[in-house]
Amino acid sequence: MSGIDGTAAFDSLRRAMAENSDEPEGPARNARAEQLLAEAEKLNIPLAVIEALGHQLKVYNYSSEKDKMFVPFARLLRMWDERPEDFDEYETHSLHWVFKWMSSGMLDQPHIPLASIEKWLGEMEHRYRLAGHSERAVRSAEFSVAAHVGDVARAERAYGAWLAADRDSMADCHACELHGQGWWQAERGRDAEALQLWQPVLEGEFTCAHEPHTVLASSLVPLLRLGRVDEARANHLRGFRLVRPMESMRGAYADHVEFCALTGNEARGLELLAERPAYFTDDGHPRSKLEFMTVVALLMERLAALGLGGRQVPGPAGRDWTARELAARARGEALALAARFDERNGTAHTSERARARMAQRPLVERLPLGVRTAVRPTVVAAPAAAPADAPETSEADLPALLAEARRLSDTLQPNAIEAWAAVSRAAEGVELTALDRAEIADHRAMDLGPQGIPLFDEAAGLYAEAGDPGEALAARARGAYVRALSGEVAQALTAIADLYDQVLALYADDGTGVRQTAAVLMSRARILMRRVHETAEDAVEEAAVAEARAAAREVLALVDGRGGDDVRLASRAAEAQAMLAELAALTGDVQGAAELFARASAAFVGAGLPWFAVEYEARLAGLAHHLGDTAEAERALRAALEHGGPHLEAPGRAQLHLQLAEVLGGRGLSEEAAEHALQAAHWADEAGESRTLGAWARHQLGGFLLRQGRFAEAAEVLESTLPDLTATTHGDGMVVQTQWWLGDCLSELGEHRAAAERRLQAAEIARHWPEQHDHATLAHLAAESLGHAGLLVEADQAYTRAGALWRELGNIHGLVRSLRARAWLALREEDRDDRAYELMASAVRECAAALDAAADDEGRQRLTAELGHTHRQFGDLLARSAAEDAEDESIRAALEEALSQVTEAVTVFATLGDDALHSRTGAELAAGWLEANLSRPDRAAARARAVLAAYDGADEDEAAQERRTEAGQLLQVVEERDTEQRR
Repeated sequence: MSGIDGTAAFDSLRRAMAENSDEPEGPARNARAEQLLAEAEKLNIPLAVIEALGHQLKVYNYSSEKDKMFVPFARLLRMWDERPEDFDEYETHSLHWVFKWMSSGMLDQPHIPLASIEKWLGEMEHRYRLAGHSERAVRSAEFSVAAHVGDVARAERAYGAWLAADRDSMADCHACELHGQGWWQAERGRDAEALQLWQPVLEGEFTCAHEPHTVLASSLVPLLRLGRVDEARANHLRGFRLVRPMESMRGAYADHVEFCALTGNEARGLELLAERPAYFTDDGHPRSKLEFMTVVALLMERLAALGLGGRQVPGPAGRDWTARELAARARGEALALAARFDERNGTAHTSERARARMAQRPLVERLPLGVRTAVRPTVVAAPAAAPADAPETSEADLPALLAEARRLSDTLQPNAIEAWAAVSRAAEGVELTALDRAEIADHRAMDLGPQGIPLFDEAAGLYAEAGDPGEALAARARGAYVRALSGEVAQALTAIADLYDQVLALYADDGTGVRQTAAVLMSRARILMRRVHETAEDAVEEAAVAEARAAAREVLALVDGRGGDDVRLASRAAEAQAMLAELAALTGDVQGAAELFARASAAFVGAGLPWFAVEYEARLAGLAHHLGDTAEAERALRAALEHGGPHLEAPGRAQLHLQLAEVLGGRGLSEEAAEHALQAAHWADEAGESRTLGAWARHQLGGFLLRQGRFAEAAEVLESTLPDLTATTHGDGMVVQTQWWLGDCLSELGEHRAAAERRLQAAEIARHWPEQHDHATLAHLAAESLGHAGLLVEADQAYTRAGALWRELGNIHGLVRSLRARAWLALREEDRDDRAYELMASAVRECAAALDAAADDEGRQRLTAELGHTHRQFGDLLARSAAEDAEDESIRAALEEALSQVTEAVTVFATLGDDALHSRTGAELAAGWLEANLSRPDRAAARARAVLAAYDGADEDEAAQERRTEAGQLLQVVEERDTEQRR
């Protein structure tokens, strides 16, 4: 085939190859490349075959079938040797470029002898020298060979020569070179130096098709080793998002699995394995399979060490796998592959590296990531009669255990109940005093809750037998309070009334002490508070509140000033203050409640019982927030977390972190707010509340990350949140906000089709809301995303929907902007210039009509600015609609009309004075360029000078500098054209 038909077919082939290049990596894309090569061979055009072979080689290289690329390269090299004139400049460059792929590709295939690889290096050096290229790429390839076989001395020499050689067109891109250089530093144990080399890639200064993907993956373990765990977490979330869709990056994927195994995120590691079942079996790239199977063994052996060897895990298709079975399979395959490489290389280096990698121990016990994990592995403990951590005890230990338990309970330590449980176990079969048995029964009852009520009576009898009638009354009072907690408030009140009278009489006769009396009075106050809370569901009963308040004050009157070193009495006073605070809050005295909660908290802390202050600091935070005192709310929440220390249970810790995140976020402190939201998500997961509290925490975390511009991390978090969100549990507002934020993240990441889907889903929910502003905004944003995704028809439909909503809402600015956007969309379609003109003209009319009807000055100013921008965009649209292949008069007419619109924009902006200076000068310069294109140099120069004059004496901000620079450029162009015309 030749001539016009051949040229057309070749153009069609090129388009097909370009389209195939945009397809996802993998066998399907490779198969299409093979078809395209067959089509190229039918054209009888050598360059078509050369380009098709180059395309096939490229897609093989970026896939799991890397072993297939040697055949097309050998054919290309033969064609070059036979007829180099068939290669154009680009294909000549490409041929020499892929020499590097061949050298690294040979290293990755253990069946290719090392001697053949060394010979190829010589061939590469020879051909590069003939072509006039620097030896930089050759020395880089030599370094890779030496590092692979473990020849450190040669690798260091080649590394130095690589860096010393000049960069030319054959050198790898900056990002790839920095990755390789940093990898070597990390390999040699110089983690800080590696990260310093990688910094420009991590910060986005240098990028390419596979960077920063691999640098992010390679940085994970070095960061963990340096203790920079926050950076490691961020790089995992960013990097995995990049690696996930790229089939060829099995080695980088393995780095992310390894990260999970080393940070207590074994469950996420299993999820990563489940996403890539083919990685277990793809054999086209043995080196990356070795890396993958090595970290699979690492993860599985970690699970086995946690007691989870029998857990089902994702593995090679065809059967079910337990962690223990897959560990053995993966270790065997990894070592077998390593042995093949070592046999080829004549060293033990590859096996040593594989064994060292599999032998790693976790670097962080548990690093929260913020993303939702489907199922967390749970350590399997053997059943036992006593708690797993309970030490074995004997009768000989009993006196010491009793002394320790009494010390802990007398000082109200959190683990006192456990200490009495140890006493109970040690006392089995031992004859004890009545007092000993009373205390054991009393604390056992406290531990059992409602089921322990009979034990309180047993303890009371034993206390009486031991000669302590006051403590007997206190035990019965505790039982009455537990009865109230179980809902039997009336019965509890009856019981406590008699106990109250008895203890006061006993105390008056010096028959008991302050501690026992205070215990009964406090139980009575607690029961009365329960009654208040039950009645408060309908309306606060003044009598009940008054009685409870009097009871709390009675406790205070009894113990006030008598505490001394008695922690129990000090705690009674603090708790009574907290009761008064709660009653104040119930009756609407918010300020008084806040002051009393603060007193109660301070009293507990002063008594050395900070963990009791947690609840009251949390209550104080809520009241402070209600009073608008965010500083006090923040202080109280921080204090609650500090006071709770290791004693805080997971649900409470999650709640406190989440509340503090919200307070900090409200103050604009997004970075610290994100840290607390991350902790909230982690502790919610630990508490088994992933779908409720955890979802809310992840929602907040995603929002805070978005505010910081950490779009990839935010997207990962928000995507993991959505499956747990339901309108019933969380409210449709939270669902919409999460979709909205995720759409914003995806838009910033360039994933416009996905962004459109999220925004449309959110808009569909918002469509049913009474207030339609959010619906209109989301429809507008979805239209933007659809336009960026190239879905022009769908984008126009979404803008039309948004425009109708803006009109219903009376929002002229939204309506005008939707019309302008539709005009630009129409210009992108073929033969739609008239439609584009109509839409932009409609935008001008709508804006002008609204301006005429505007009643207030502020509204008129905003609409005037909108009208100016619309005229400006109309001019830009007309200028761009002038087709390059149109008749000269047609082009001139379009430019004249464009100039008219831009000039009108200048006039409109001028009415706004200095507030629209930058907008006016921008339009003035646009008009100047149009004047220049219409061959009116004097007018163009006059407009440029007018812009320069406008900034005389003005503040020199960035926009002013840009306008001055552009005006100077316009004057220079006008002068150059004038000079050319005079010649």
